[in-house]
Amino acid sequence: MKYFSQFMLLALAVAVLLGLQYQYWFGGNGHVERNELLSQIEEQQRFNDNQVAANNLLRTDVNDLKNGLEAVEEHARLDLGLIKHNETFVQISTSPTTRSSQ
Repeated sequence: MKYFSQFMLLALAVAVLLGLQYQYWFGGNGHVERNELLSQIEEQQRFNDNQVAANNLLRTDVNDLKNGLEAVEEHARLDLGLIKHNETFVQISTSPTTRSSQ
């Protein structure tokens, strides 16, 4: 009878241990869900880093527009086609030329 009670106590301890291990590996807030959350955090961190870089680029562009006339002139030339007095405008076509034989 003495060994039977020890065996039952050992079986109960193993069952509790197996239950806790199952909960750790497969249960809610377990190891699998933790790994999924870590991968989501890494993905979000990469996205945030890209957004920070884009924001820094926009911030420097805004500072250039506020403080310097060179940036304003550059935007006017590229976007609006600004040509200063005594400058010559040359436009080069990038379309392929085709000749038809007649």
